[in-house]
Amino acid sequence: MNNLSPKKLLLSKWTAVEPIAKQKHFLVSKVILPEPPSEKIEFVEIEAVYSKKTSLIPWRDLTNSELWLQGWK
Repeated sequence: MNNLSPKKLLLSKWTAVEPIAKQKHFLVSKVILPEPPSEKIEFVEIEAVYSKKTSLIPWRDLTNSELWLQGWK
């Protein structure tokens, strides 16, 4: 399990343990800020490095080492 802060995820690099649509390497391209700002951050936008496709995922999914590895491996 990775210890992460959602505020420090921007531009971090991730490798999917199982390829997602034939993509393994991703970059956190955006941290989705909640409305109102007093709420906790729940989602981030990840971008596939090669195809540039983006997906919205709960940031806590990145702490699951069965789904994601930090860095590009």
